[in-house]
Amino acid sequence: MTNKERFKLIPSVYALFIKEGNIFLLRRYQTGFEDGNYGLPAGHADGGETMRDALVREVSEEVGVRINNDDLNLVLTMHRWCGDHERIDLFFVVNHWDGEVKNMEPKKCDDARWFSLEKLPQNTIQYIQAAIDCYKKEIKYCEFGWER
Repeated sequence: MTNKERFKLIPSVYALFIKEGNIFLLRRYQTGFEDGNYGLPAGHADGGETMRDALVREVSEEVGVRINNDDLNLVLTMHRWCGDHERIDLFFVVNHWDGEVKNMEPKKCDDARWFSLEKLPQNTIQYIQAAIDCYKKEIKYCEFGWER
């Protein structure tokens, strides 16, 4: 690496919609990543936007509700190794939203519903399961995938 090259991380943001002991999950479909497994409404920051702004945009696109930056509470930062690159994942609880949470991307998601926080589907993406476990234990930072 030359002096002008800098190490880069990919930032991702995730929304935890929690209601009455349940969490909203989406099953990935035809995306090429973790298809058939459940994850959270999420996405990448595009650059030139805050992480909260990125999540507001992604939530609108994926689950069709309006949220405000002030209604997002950062509950977990995950430093994740993905085999050939690293990511920083920021997980936010959505404290308030306007509208009904539903699947807005049927070409990328073939199921979207509420699950008990105590009984997630067996096919929940591993790092998402780890993040939800951290949330339940009030752990604010974790590392995932570094067991090489």
